[in-house]
Amino acid sequence: MIGKVEKYLLDRIQQYDAIHISLIDPEKVTPQSASKIAREVESCKTAAIMIGGSTLTSTSHLDDVVEAIKKTVKIPVILFPNNITGICKYADAIWFMSLLNSSDPYFITGAQILGAPIIKKFGLEVIPLGYIIVGENSAASVVGRACPIPYAKPELAVAHALAAQYFGMRFVYLEAGSGAKRPPANDMIRMVKESTYIPLIVGGGMRTGEQVKEVVDAGADIIVTGTLIEERGGVDKIRELVDCLKTDRKARDDRF
Repeated sequence: MIGKVEKYLLDRIQQYDAIHISLIDPEKVTPQSASKIAREVESCKTAAIMIGGSTLTSTSHLDDVVEAIKKTVKIPVILFPNNITGICKYADAIWFMSLLNSSDPYFITGAQILGAPIIKKFGLEVIPLGYIIVGENSAASVVGRACPIPYAKPELAVAHALAAQYFGMRFVYLEAGSGAKRPPANDMIRMVKESTYIPLIVGGGMRTGEQVKEVVDAGADIIVTGTLIEERGGVDKIRELVDCLKTDRKARDDRF
């Protein structure tokens, strides 16, 4: 059953064609700085805040960060866990994600099985997600023992995305990784979008408005940025990227 956070995301996509979500790495913030960042990105009209990173050593710190953010903003806070230590009772929802191109079954189904009872206990809204790492080796691919899909092999991304859809996952995520030099290739995004009907999330490597326009034009429904938030002037950059999502609805509808 679709929960209120998922419905909110779908409604926003329907209304705006493409939306932006800010990613905050709990390992790189204090509860106080996270609260400040969350307030600023909400003012930039980001649709939601994701909480997660490649590493996490303290669940109590995660709790403190998420609780501080929840007290600050009205937009949804969605967990983006790299392991069962990334589950927190204070969030609104959690991406129940499977790293489909991992070489380790733990990141495909193992962690999910261990985390499921905790998620139920906390009463978190669950949003099923097929997670696919593309491009070069990133921290996420190393931690998740993924075999990244080369930019020049979009057909492999399509196969993984279709598998996610056929498994019943309701979103698919093409991830270039934090700090990537460039986002997933436009041809890859376009082919995945044309081959599937579930919403497409794209993250990693987007630093300019032009890159965002190209990614959205190729078919992304949601873009995720995180590294920019950590930099000086990052909030202004987020505002610029969100403004670039105001695309021509008719032109996009004509393609799809």
